[in-house]
Amino acid sequence: MNDAAREVLKALDGMGIAYRLSEHAPTATMEACAEIDWALHAMTAKNIFLTTKNGRRFYLCLTRPEARFRTADISKQAGSSRLSFAPEDALYDHLRCRPGAASPLGLLFDPDHTVTLLVDSALRDAPTLSFHPCDNTLTLAMTNEDFFTTFLTAVGVEPVDVEIHDFL
Repeated sequence: MNDAAREVLKALDGMGIAYRLSEHAPTATMEACAEIDWALHAMTAKNIFLTTKNGRRFYLCLTRPEARFRTADISKQAGSSRLSFAPEDALYDHLRCRPGAASPLGLLFDPDHTVTLLVDSALRDAPTLSFHPCDNTLTLAMTNEDFFTTFLTAVGVEPVDVEIHDFL
């Protein structure tokens, strides 16, 4: 477990958020997360870290695992032109995550709110969500309410809902 994951778990405990934690081999794909989801009875959101063309604004987009992500659709809904995938060093600098471990729990490390959270509105219907706590050898599951109400309120993040209609 890396230092960021330890800090995330400590913060969740401090917020009174109950979670189930699974330790596993590193996962880097949504297919690998599917087995863990089944064991945790949760849905792991796909996390996509984006930036504007000039690299001044950053977005973390959470989608359903099966959702087809199109930057043009998300860019328009985010009110930004031409979003693209952000560089790995920016992911670490803003959220203390590495590729394969991107997570909204990393918003804990963004006190200046430099990252805008975009959420596939369909995720609000999932009773339990799971995320890597900034370490892809761990997955934790928490209730939808604990994530959207308790956690995001505690870190001062107001998510922006986006609609993603296409499926793979």
